[in-house]
Amino acid sequence: MSSPGNDQVFNRRNNERIRELLATILAQEVSDPRLEMVTVMSVDTAPDTRSALVYVSADPQRYDQVLEGLQSARGRIQSVLGRSLGWKYTPELRFRIDCSLDEAAQIEAALRQSSLASRSGAGPGRGDEQDAEQS
Repeated sequence: MSSPGNDQVFNRRNNERIRELLATILAQEVSDPRLEMVTVMSVDTAPDTRSALVYVSADPQRYDQVLEGLQSARGRIQSVLGRSLGWKYTPELRFRIDCSLDEAAQIEAALRQSSLASRSGAGPGRGDEQDAEQS
């Protein structure tokens, strides 16, 4: 019997292997223009390896197109993945958009804007000192 720690390592390795294979499959085996410039961010495989959630990233304006393209090519992607994995069962793939990069960019932009605003403003005590020096 395997320990929970070994199962987690096995699952992490499977997730990474599937992520790498899917990235290669999208780049080399699928010619759908809707799937250009799509990045496979992560994979979360069920413990029984019969299903996998695949998180992808793309240009936010293309999210709908990307999901349509992935759904359209899902059978081909699963077929190539199954041959590459050589497992008894090929995981059923479900695709989701990973918005974490978009959220990080929004947070970064807000922080940058806040930083610029604080630098351009007088700030606490700075304006009074500058006015006093000019008198």
